[in-house]
Amino acid sequence: MTVVVGVRRLPHGEGLPLPHYASEAAVGMDLLAAIPEGQIFTLEIGKRMLIPTGLCIELPNGYEGQVRPRSGLALKSGITVLNAPGTIDPDYRGEVSVLLINHGDQAFEISRGMRIAQLVIAPFTTAVLEERHTLGDTSRGIGGYGSTGV
Repeated sequence: MTVVVGVRRLPHGEGLPLPHYASEAAVGMDLLAAIPEGQIFTLEIGKRMLIPTGLCIELPNGYEGQVRPRSGLALKSGITVLNAPGTIDPDYRGEVSVLLINHGDQAFEISRGMRIAQLVIAPFTTAVLEERHTLGDTSRGIGGYGSTGV
């Protein structure tokens, strides 16, 4: 299934390629850091930083954007998306930014055009909450964290 997503490039995103799928079966598109040319942002150990992408998107109703970590950054450097997955609502028109955190053991340098996260476009459903005095029984019941085993 293919869905059309509108994209507006901001001035600081000029010259960077648009996110795209790296393979035929890829689910996520890489988001790039739209920081000034020649500048380096240093993400210190244990710190977080909001990184601009230079893009605004227009999602159709019924779809969300999910900002997810890149597995290679997480494995090699301990860099991940702090609020993973970050959610982009279909009515949001501001810049897509990525909240990174450094869980690694050394400072991490971010430069212009670096692949910093993935963007996944996914359908969603909305729910109507219906308050009830009792809920149906299950074998788990009210068992909480760890109640289904180790």
